[in-house]
Amino acid sequence: MLKIIKSARIAAAVTLVSLAGTSSLADDQIAAADAAEAAEQVADAAAQEAIRPIDPTTGGETLVVDPSLPTPYDAEAAAIAAGLPPIDEVAPELPVLTPRAAGREAGVTAARTISREVIQDVPPPPPEPDDPFVVNSILPIEGTIRYGEWFWDESNAPKTGKLVITVDLDARVISAFRDGHEIGTAVALLGTKSHPTPLGTFPILTKEKDNVSEKYNNAPMPYTLRLTWDGIAIHGSPVLNGYASHGCVGVPEEFAAKLFAIAKRGDKVVITRGQMIGVGDAII
Repeated sequence: MLKIIKSARIAAAVTLVSLAGTSSLADDQIAAADAAEAAEQVADAAAQEAIRPIDPTTGGETLVVDPSLPTPYDAEAAAIAAGLPPIDEVAPELPVLTPRAAGREAGVTAARTISREVIQDVPPPPPEPDDPFVVNSILPIEGTIRYGEWFWDESNAPKTGKLVITVDLDARVISAFRDGHEIGTAVALLGTKSHPTPLGTFPILTKEKDNVSEKYNNAPMPYTLRLTWDGIAIHGSPVLNGYASHGCVGVPEEFAAKLFAIAKRGDKVVITRGQMIGVGDAII
């Protein structure tokens, strides 16, 4: 009987030891599971911290939104979450600074560029050449010119230049202009109503120093400047009151010689009636 009881006690002790061992093993398994879960949570938190960007302006964290999830905020809520003022809040007006004021506000001294007036010596423009078809000067002749009289003075005119000859039928005067300056003038012998001197502008066609008229009984016509092919010309002739020509322009022979010496083929002769011209007036 005692052996049986002793054996029962030993069996009970073994059973208790076995149960205690089983309980300790279960506790160890639970603790290990808790530790693993805690470690996983720590790892997740570390991973989330690793992907949160930093705002370069403030140095703080920037709101991260997962694009795969619906946005939890409206525009205003997102702005507030990001640390921005509400949308309906009126921003304070900032002063408008001029460049100079902005430089003072920033503590910067702006460089000033000042223009300086520079006076340069500009050479005077070259004198404009005299217009050969405008009267630039007239010979200073006092009173009227009588038949047979003539005047010649080149002192106020250039040595060379364009020659223009004018004849006015009413004034019965011929004038020679070089570059617009009158160098000679004389009373002219002109045509009649039946043999008129034509009006117009005529180029000098030929020059014939010792010409004689084949049309009018070999009459001498020295220093001829032919104007038309039908016999109209300027030539030397006695110029007397009461006499006339057959349409030519007769001038004193000495005057004709001077005119012949400077005239060239192509120079213009302008014949008008009653046209009075003065300094500044156009010849043609």
